[in-house]
Amino acid sequence: MSRRLRFTLLADGTSDRALLPILRWTIEQLDSATLIVEGEVADLRGLPTSYRNSLGRRIKVAVELFPCDLLVVHRDAEHQDRVDERLLEIQHAVSDADLGRTATVPVIPVRMTEAWLLVDEAAIRAAASNPNGRTPLCLPPVHEIEGVQAKEVLFNLLTTASELPPRRLKRFDRYSARARVAECMSDFSRLRSLSSFRRFESTVRETCGPLVMNQVGNR
Repeated sequence: MSRRLRFTLLADGTSDRALLPILRWTIEQLDSATLIVEGEVADLRGLPTSYRNSLGRRIKVAVELFPCDLLVVHRDAEHQDRVDERLLEIQHAVSDADLGRTATVPVIPVRMTEAWLLVDEAAIRAAASNPNGRTPLCLPPVHEIEGVQAKEVLFNLLTTASELPPRRLKRFDRYSARARVAECMSDFSRLRSLSSFRRFESTVRETCGPLVMNQVGNR
């Protein structure tokens, strides 16, 4: 019997919707045979500035406007030393929001979301609309990706992977290509080499396991 779990991603910015496939895959690992995972991004761009600048208010409104079983709160750490700081920030904001029975999970890539997209050469080529390209891409080693300027590196890789001539390259939309990278990936297990992802996956198991079991008990 299938079970359904809905999650909402409250992201740092609109480009971070690239996290959706990664989040969906991670949750599906709990029970890929029977668990149906649905996710969406909480688009709060229309809110007054006073709301957008308060993480606690954004969290509360996200759950009200995008009802879910699980709220995933994303914050980039920018630096390894700030991971714990970001985690405390999210925990305090969730406490202030008083979400009742809605479960929450923090997702905190070191530096920026793009770092988690630098692990699959085939996906980068496909996102650049040139899956059969042969130009070497030279992705950074997985254990180093959270120490590079991930956004710049990813844009350069996508541009190289496109293999477009200069005239057509001027029209190449790097931002749209970036959004497609995660969608072109089916397996994110390489990210388990990163402590930030292992921490996230462990929290997902701890938080979502009871959610899934409760759904079984309520049927």
